[in-house]
Amino acid sequence: MSTPRKLLTTFDKILLVGIILGIMGICVLTGVFYFIWVNPPSVRPEPTPLFNQPLETITAVVLGTPMPTLSLTPENVPSPLPTYAGNGSQTGKIVFTCFVKQIDQICIMNADGSNRKQVTDAEATAFYASIAPDGQTIYFSSRRTGKFELYSINASGRDFKRLTRNIGSLYAPELSPNGNLIVFTNDGNGLWVMKPDGSNPHAITFSDDIDPTWSPDGSMIAFASSRTGTRQLFVMNADGSNIRQVTDLKDMGGRSSWSPDGTKLAFYAGPAGDHDLYIINVDGTNLVQITDGGDNLGPSWSPDGNWIAFASFRDGNNEIYIIHPDGTGVTRLTSDPISDWQPRWGR
Repeated sequence: MSTPRKLLTTFDKILLVGIILGIMGICVLTGVFYFIWVNPPSVRPEPTPLFNQPLETITAVVLGTPMPTLSLTPENVPSPLPTYAGNGSQTGKIVFTCFVKQIDQICIMNADGSNRKQVTDAEATAFYASIAPDGQTIYFSSRRTGKFELYSINASGRDFKRLTRNIGSLYAPELSPNGNLIVFTNDGNGLWVMKPDGSNPHAITFSDDIDPTWSPDGSMIAFASSRTGTRQLFVMNADGSNIRQVTDLKDMGGRSSWSPDGTKLAFYAGPAGDHDLYIINVDGTNLVQITDGGDNLGPSWSPDGNWIAFASFRDGNNEIYIIHPDGTGVTRLTSDPISDWQPRWGR
């Protein structure tokens, strides 16, 4: 009978301890609730979003120091960059030289830089391209036979033709506005013309003349020449008569381009690695520089007169850009690890 009594006593002790702990817990909770009831927490106002606050308030919150209010009055509103008054759209096609697999090829793209495609796939240099007035045929120089001869190809890359044979080293062909003649450089032998099929090639000048280009009406040809000692820009009648000097500058470049109204010429000049673009009246007056730095070369006026295409190293690689004739609106059209250059604009 002694064992059951001992077990009952142990149970009673455990029960008593549990009751005591329960009473202590109730006392603690009662004290906490009483403290909260006596000392209620203060109510914080709902914050107002910063974006609904005045500039001074936002600045004070973020920086701790308010800024003076900025008043955009007519006196301190920044003036926009000057814009060209003409049509800002780019129309037509631009043909150019593209360096593909270590060989110069002919490429073409829309005048806004879209739809770029390679036209030639020669195993030797192909460059100095221009587009016929109708926009359908490209004329260019290539060394695929070992000598620089002139060729034509459809703008889509078909109908390839060789136009010349063994009359010299030939460059920069361009079809006349009426489609009757191609003018080109015969290196060291002056400027020549021939029919579009390559027949009847003959000289119209006999000096160190290069880079000819037709006036919009086909009545004159502009070209670069060292005939007076230093290279300058000249114009002459389409038959080679009445040669007149247009520029008198140091470090003249080669290729030039007529404005569509036939009153101005765009060209480039400057020391090696620092060429700039210029515009001048055909009579040699009103010289205007339209770029400043970047080594800019080979300008070509758009058919509508609103843009000039050119090549430039301004971003570290030779690429094609366009610019308004007043020097505004510089826009990059190509972006390639290879060199793109010698742009010529067509319809």
